[in-house]
Amino acid sequence: MYAVCVKFRVKSGQMADFLPLMQANARTSLQAEQDCLQFDVLTDAAKPDDVFLYELYTGRAGFDAHLQSAHFKVFDAAVQPMIAAKDVQTWTEVTQ
Repeated sequence: MYAVCVKFRVKSGQMADFLPLMQANARTSLQAEQDCLQFDVLTDAAKPDDVFLYELYTGRAGFDAHLQSAHFKVFDAAVQPMIAAKDVQTWTEVTQ
């Protein structure tokens, strides 16, 4: 498994535009990408400008395919002006 955690800081006043685009990206990823197993979009009322993503893929190749997908590229271009900061962390499952 390959996990991706992303924290967005959305520019003030942009959340109403950003969140529907993010939710659509998550839904499309789950529906269209066979290697995308989970895509959660989370918020915290105490941090109104933050959005946290938890994505789970079968492996790194699945995430790489996600980044190259047409729907992600459209989403990414649309939200770029709305983002104040973005932190991406990736995690690979430890196997024995």
